[in-house]
Amino acid sequence: MTNIIDQDRFLRLPDAVLFDTDNTLYPYDPAHTRAQQAVKEKVMGTFSISSKDFDDAFHEARKQIKARLGHTASSHSRLLYLQRMLEIMGLGSQVLLALDFEQTYWRTFLANAVLFDDVKELLDDLRLLGIPTAIVTDLTAQIQFRKVVYFGLDHYFNYIVTSEEAGFDKPHEAPFQIALEKMQPKGDCIWMIGDNPINDIRGGKEKINAVTLQKIHEGVKIGEGPNTPDASFKHFKELRQLLAKLGGDK
Repeated sequence: MTNIIDQDRFLRLPDAVLFDTDNTLYPYDPAHTRAQQAVKEKVMGTFSISSKDFDDAFHEARKQIKARLGHTASSHSRLLYLQRMLEIMGLGSQVLLALDFEQTYWRTFLANAVLFDDVKELLDDLRLLGIPTAIVTDLTAQIQFRKVVYFGLDHYFNYIVTSEEAGFDKPHEAPFQIALEKMQPKGDCIWMIGDNPINDIRGGKEKINAVTLQKIHEGVKIGEGPNTPDASFKHFKELRQLLAKLGGDK
């Protein structure tokens, strides 16, 4: 059953539901690990470099890109990481190779990304209840759109807001507010479902006074203090049961 921490926040059905994507609708780490390894093997084979040489150059490139771009969608760009990695290796930008390595990453990533059980069933429940839904996610629109289409979720959500569109990553207010502007919910009971205790939980609570529900699984710890969710859950089936309890079975 859903672990409800603040009972007073769950007295009725939501007027709208916002969802994070990465590590909320599917486990991120298994897909990322396999994708990163595929890129690493390709780069090592192309340039005859060691595993350590790749790791050092890639990690330095990622650190530099994130330091330069801050909390923006492009700060997550695999393409920019790989471009900068090649430059750090003394090879110049090598745009064709950077594009090839990026495609290897995302092709492998999607091939190993699997939705959590009952995600689509929960979205069906919400649709039948007439409750609008939106994705609020960091990263660039093209990549996140590809994930949504790959998972077959493009017809389940009413709207999607990426941090590229908003200009800021969560927990900035902009992505949340843009989602609400698009959805035009009839009331002010908004659920925010995500895994990250700062970006999703604290962000949703502080920026739009959302009822926050944290997805807990391997590698995810429940938020504490100001990052404490109003409820936590391990399986999406629990949220289906919660909706039914709040009136969805009538």
